[in-house]
Amino acid sequence: MNSAEIKEIYHRIKHFSDSFLGYPVSKDFSYQDFAPFLGICINNVGDPETPSTFAIDTKDIELKCISFFAEMLSTNMQDVWGYLTNGGTEGNLYALYLARESFPNAMVYYSESTHYSVKKNLHLLNIPNIVIRSQENGEMDYEDLEQSVALRRDKPAIFFLNIGTTMTEAVDKLDEIKRIIKKFAIKDYFIHCDAAFLGTIAPYVNPKPKFDFAEGVDSIAISGHKFIGSPIPCGAVLVKRRHRDRIANMVSYVGTMDTTITGSRNGLTPLFIWDFIQRHGHDGLKARVVAAQKVAAYTEEELNKIGVKAWRNNQGLTVILPKPSIALCKKHQLASQEDIAHVICVPGITIAQIDGFIADLKAEINAIPTEAEAVLA
Repeated sequence: MNSAEIKEIYHRIKHFSDSFLGYPVSKDFSYQDFAPFLGICINNVGDPETPSTFAIDTKDIELKCISFFAEMLSTNMQDVWGYLTNGGTEGNLYALYLARESFPNAMVYYSESTHYSVKKNLHLLNIPNIVIRSQENGEMDYEDLEQSVALRRDKPAIFFLNIGTTMTEAVDKLDEIKRIIKKFAIKDYFIHCDAAFLGTIAPYVNPKPKFDFAEGVDSIAISGHKFIGSPIPCGAVLVKRRHRDRIANMVSYVGTMDTTITGSRNGLTPLFIWDFIQRHGHDGLKARVVAAQKVAAYTEEELNKIGVKAWRNNQGLTVILPKPSIALCKKHQLASQEDIAHVICVPGITIAQIDGFIADLKAEINAIPTEAEAVLA
């Protein structure tokens, strides 16, 4: 590939990166200091806690990242274990795999608002599952869940909870899950929280949603490229250590434990995540959340000013609105589903960009004739 081709591809991608509004991918980062690492094959093979005979890795840095996330999620490295993944889908797959190994005959309960990849994960793992209805805001319908569990109260249960649904950023209530568990005296259960987007946001929100290890959950999956920001998709999965110990085994070829989904793992993203953590820490993440919430509140308010019925769940970063035209969705890269679309105010989304979108939307609304005008025409 020649330099002209490389520049053309870069400018095309940079253009679309500057203009998107509908996806949870932060864009206020730069990791150019790490460019020299692109000349080395960094492979975090096997368990992050176990050295390997292949020493070209960043597993020491990976463990520092996991330790930070453990603290953020109200636990410690004695009680939980984790590793950095390729993203939320892998984290969910790993958690469901451990849940299946703990309770081979279990039924998985998840809502219809759950990310599309979860159905695929369940198919790959061949776990029986039931889709639960969602409420209008995207949150799980607990009445429907209760009825479904009541019919199968003799079976172990795996509860798959959304801590921020894909379209509306709805949070499933852990207290409701605990109530149902208690009501039907379910002894064997596993609770997983898919906190892909909100995993690094919710701990700094007031009031804080209940979803972390202090609340008794078994596993949590979060993304690194969504709110933190990374040029390479990544994430983390943290699980109670006893679940991980159940599937661990030694591999002599690489001299380390096999405890992850993929044998070879990306060794670059731990450097990015740890660099972010060192620069921001808990206080920086909290400030980042507050700043993004202000942009989201502005977006919601300005949309309502022009007559667009915009709303948010839990003062979130996702602003839901009626689906605009296909052309406008394409121009601003808005994700849509049925009759709604959303703007996600991740770091890097500016007020100027929001104003540009609202101006386009207002012009589109004004160009549509009213019912009376259509009759007169």
